[in-house]
Amino acid sequence: MQKKAGPFFYLFLLIFLFVIMFPFLWVLLAALKPPNELFGAHAFQIIIENPTLDNFARVFTERPFGTYLWNSTVVATLTTLYAITIASFAAYAVAWLPFKGKSIVLGMVLAVSMFPQIATISPIFMFMQSMGLTNSYLGLIIPYTTFALPLAIWNLTVFFRKIPIDLGEAAKVDGASIWQTMTRVFFPLAMPGVFTTAILVFIAAWNEFLFALTINTQEAMKTVPVGIVMFQGQYTMPWGEISAASIIVTVPLVILVLVFQRRIVSGLTSGAVKE
Repeated sequence: MQKKAGPFFYLFLLIFLFVIMFPFLWVLLAALKPPNELFGAHAFQIIIENPTLDNFARVFTERPFGTYLWNSTVVATLTTLYAITIASFAAYAVAWLPFKGKSIVLGMVLAVSMFPQIATISPIFMFMQSMGLTNSYLGLIIPYTTFALPLAIWNLTVFFRKIPIDLGEAAKVDGASIWQTMTRVFFPLAMPGVFTTAILVFIAAWNEFLFALTINTQEAMKTVPVGIVMFQGQYTMPWGEISAASIIVTVPLVILVLVFQRRIVSGLTSGAVKE
């Protein structure tokens, strides 16, 4: 008989959720406060005396925040599609195709992902500048490959290896080619891993800062992280607008996870095989 969770478990769960959600809630409070309640004695008050949406309005009316959102969406989406497409084929090859040096390939992939961005930004910027790709979407998508592709290959390789090899052998006996086995057998079962990896890659590309700051310097080509940093003036720090922009940036990521949550969870059990 299954034992029910006690009151201490639920108390611990509530405390844990509060700790996790507290930064987000505190930023939300700051976004809803007027400027006179962001400083002084009102700064640490949880109850807002005069809640307002002016900070959210100023983000879009006084700054080109809509352009920042569009740039981040385009760059993160194209980076995700490109990385997932290439990584799916690479992960399948590393996981199931017989060839020597698999561990070396995975080691090189892991080594590339461990290079700090600051060590690669100079040659990447010089290359993008010589190719005329600065201040463009492609000028960010190519550098983002340095962290998006290793992340996708590593995650998908691990997931592909969890798929029973008997399925591939059965398809081979039935006369399926490598391409047919990959597209009709393994890829449908790997969809949960693909969606999960795509979300991780999208979030990494959405939050990237250093490449976006260095390569795209024009106002019309800046992404959200760079745009929010530029809110700061020489003598002012608009915390209300920064908090509002942070909330707006977080919403698409939350929606993305919620939209694909059911499909990911249901897909995790669709390929289960009883031994």
